[in-house]
Amino acid sequence: MKTTCLIVNADDLGLSQGVNAGVLHAHEQGIVTSASLMVRWPAAIAAAGYCREYPDLCIGLHLDFGEWIWEKGHWISLYDVVSLEDEKSVRNEVFRQLTAFRDITGMEPTHIDSHQHVHRSEPLQHITRELTRHLGIPLRHLSSEICYRGDFYGQTERGEPLPENISTAHLIDILTSLPPGITELACHPGNGDGLNTMYAIERQQELRVLCDPIVKKAIDERGIQLCSFRTIPR
Repeated sequence: MKTTCLIVNADDLGLSQGVNAGVLHAHEQGIVTSASLMVRWPAAIAAAGYCREYPDLCIGLHLDFGEWIWEKGHWISLYDVVSLEDEKSVRNEVFRQLTAFRDITGMEPTHIDSHQHVHRSEPLQHITRELTRHLGIPLRHLSSEICYRGDFYGQTERGEPLPENISTAHLIDILTSLPPGITELACHPGNGDGLNTMYAIERQQELRVLCDPIVKKAIDERGIQLCSFRTIPR
């Protein structure tokens, strides 16, 4: 019988010291097994230093090309890095962020994903497909052997609050519905104070739930194997 393996991946590591602290706490005291590092932010260097003290927490690259919020019927840019339509600029930025990841961690990423999933659109999709194929690592949404779950998230796609989606009960429902094989569950634990982002206050609630002993018990009772991108069965 095929084992049910679960990667619990914390996005946005490096975004702030509060996010760093939340991710590490959710790894030490909760169920987080993996994280994705945003290398452009000042707290990224500290995050890399902390991770050297936690070798079981595997680290991937969270490509950062900007953030957009839904406001008054339109998507509004909070910031952007390069034009997502300029293939040359996009390719250069991908490799700039990969180089920064290597420089500050001293490692290769165990996986690649992106802020607000922008790598699902072209030209970024084929650039990241080529890169992850070359590196031999998974790419979120686009690796056939890993099922992605993004429904432990406290907002709709347009930023409307969904507090029930980051409750202990909902997380247990997700665990109960996991198929055999490998699943990645994304999460965003941390302290959102002072962050200029559409997802801030929800981070502390996620942290509480990820560290809830009831969740750990549910994982054990269902025979789910917690793993990371480094330890998934090949």
